[in-house]
Amino acid sequence: MDAKLLLRRYLEQRRELGESELVLDSLHVEDVMRLLGAAGKPVTDAPRRSIRELAPAAAQDWRASLRDAGVNVDAPVSSSASFPDPPNETSPPTAEIANDMAFKKGIVVSPNETELIPSPIEKLRSLDEIAAKVHKCTRCPLYATATNGVPGEGHPKAELVCVGEAPGAKEDETGRPFVGQAGQLLTKILSAIDLTREQVFICNVLKHRPPGNRNPLPEEVEACSPYLIRQLELIKPKVIVAFGTFAAQTLLQTKIPLGQLRGLVHRYHGIPLIVTYHPAALLRNPAWKRPTWEDVKLARRILDSAPRS
Repeated sequence: MDAKLLLRRYLEQRRELGESELVLDSLHVEDVMRLLGAAGKPVTDAPRRSIRELAPAAAQDWRASLRDAGVNVDAPVSSSASFPDPPNETSPPTAEIANDMAFKKGIVVSPNETELIPSPIEKLRSLDEIAAKVHKCTRCPLYATATNGVPGEGHPKAELVCVGEAPGAKEDETGRPFVGQAGQLLTKILSAIDLTREQVFICNVLKHRPPGNRNPLPEEVEACSPYLIRQLELIKPKVIVAFGTFAAQTLLQTKIPLGQLRGLVHRYHGIPLIVTYHPAALLRNPAWKRPTWEDVKLARRILDSAPRS
């Protein structure tokens, strides 16, 4: 199939996901060939080079195809290193951050009568008590098909909380969140902003694995959400990072695509919330590492600008 047609189809898929920007100049040739489903011949005797470095004329052809597809290709492209290289920049002054964030406010989710925590969960006084309750929970049918509850783990007073969708097979087996391949990538993501797993708290919206990793049902989310709310009340983090469409849309109570939720500072029960791609999605699509890097840098800036307790 013609490469331009494949490219157009890919761009249409990205647009359906709500994305308005796509950067190709920094992609390596091998990555683009994989993106288009073409089997490129590996280059073993030279370093990997970007499209623009290898063939300026070809880069212009890409730009022409992108313009035809309705994508803005004339915006300046950052020359920052690919994620997850360690940060090499100093944090801007707090006042500058505050002004910048003021222009990027997103959705605000506040507690309401439909979100009141049931008294048994509201009375839990520690993360350990919540974990014990999760392991015995029967609030929804998922406990019957799961091997272990996965309440979450990390620092009880973490400044940053990572929230994913639900436990997978490895998490269900071990009772720990983000321990598979995606979990290894999450560890690298945190390291890139000078954080370790031990310094943050990692959890999911759901505390038991849905059978076959299917999408969670609304009643399951409703049953599990009080645990997450109580965890956040006890931890009192300075920022939440929602990884993936489901976590973002669930926490923000919206159907807006992930691409449109990125880059904004939302608020969940008063806590700044940043949306980015799930590490599992990055394993399938390395091109999303760069925007994820931008997202976690924003989370880092919020941490650095927050008042010290």
